[in-house]
Amino acid sequence: MFNYIKRRQEELEAKKRLEAELAAEKEAKRIAEIEAAAHQKKLLREQQENERIRRLHAQRKKEIAEQKMHRQRDILTTQAKERRQKDNKLEEIRIIIQSREPSLDALDWTSWLSSDPLNQKLVDLDYDYAMEMFKRDRLLAKRRRPTRGKKSAREINYALSFAGDRSGAAKTFVSTPFNPDTYSLWNGFTVSFWVRPDEEMNQKSVILGSRASSPVARFHFGLSGVGTNIGVGVGGNDITGINNPMEIGRWYNWVISYTGTQFDAGERKLRMWINADARMANNNSTSWNNQDEGMTMYFGGRNTEGSGYTNGFACALDEVAIYNTCIDSDGTFASEVYSARSDYDHRNNNHSNSLVGYWRLNEGNGTTAKDLSGNSNDGTLTTDGAGLPIWIRTPAGYGQ
Repeated sequence: MFNYIKRRQEELEAKKRLEAELAAEKEAKRIAEIEAAAHQKKLLREQQENERIRRLHAQRKKEIAEQKMHRQRDILTTQAKERRQKDNKLEEIRIIIQSREPSLDALDWTSWLSSDPLNQKLVDLDYDYAMEMFKRDRLLAKRRRPTRGKKSAREINYALSFAGDRSGAAKTFVSTPFNPDTYSLWNGFTVSFWVRPDEEMNQKSVILGSRASSPVARFHFGLSGVGTNIGVGVGGNDITGINNPMEIGRWYNWVISYTGTQFDAGERKLRMWINADARMANNNSTSWNNQDEGMTMYFGGRNTEGSGYTNGFACALDEVAIYNTCIDSDGTFASEVYSARSDYDHRNNNHSNSLVGYWRLNEGNGTTAKDLSGNSNDGTLTTDGAGLPIWIRTPAGYGQ
């Protein structure tokens, strides 16, 4: 009996131990599940936090990129505005310099400022430019020959300034009824004019000239790249590459002569001088016959059949004279014109009987450039855009 009770007691204890073990195992499993769920929640929170941080970083990066883009846009806008202001300022300075009347006396700074309202305006725009004009006026005043009594009207010489036909330019020119065929220039001619380049000479441009429907009737004088460009007669004699010494802002005298058809073919020479310096060798022959083209001539560009104004050049032009004979083969005439500068009167020389066109361009105002040769080929100030050629004042001694 005692053994039975003992065995039952052991069985009960074993059962309790088993139940306890099962309960412990169940509790451990429950705790493990709770810990796993907690870990999963922690991982999810960490992922959510990482995603939040990533989004914040992306948003900040986007904001920084947008701010940088806005800054760059503001910088470019400011730079474009400054460039426009600078260009407008330079254009205003250019117009003032061309329009102002140089002082005839060696004035001091204060007197110089009060002598012309444009001088003070130039100071307000750019002090350095104004100082250069002041120094130049004093130098010119010292160089000018002394005179008594009233100042000569020719001490101040007028000229015409053209805008050229580059992008944004007003495309200004002078239209004349002058027809080279009318005066038989194929038999020989001499052309003289003063020109001041106002733009880089890196393209084909024309100072004065005409061309009808046929290339053999061309008659123009200008530039091509860094060289001069003379187009007279047949197309094959559009002569380029001649050394061009001209600088922007300085005056130069051109004289071009052609011996004409009265000479043998091999002797029909084109010759050219710039500031009395020969620029074309004697082997520049051409051929030009009467084409009866009815063409007319422009100053500041070329008059092309069907197109009108082309190849315009930003420059100032003065003292245009055309003779219907070759009066210079050795540079003597070119030297005379260059030495006298704007004081040279083409109506009062040994060749005045052959003067067929003469525009001194000394009117100073209005829209007409008078032909003083007596042939009434008056020029008309014209534009292919907006504005007109500008009358400018230059001292009689320009080109020195």
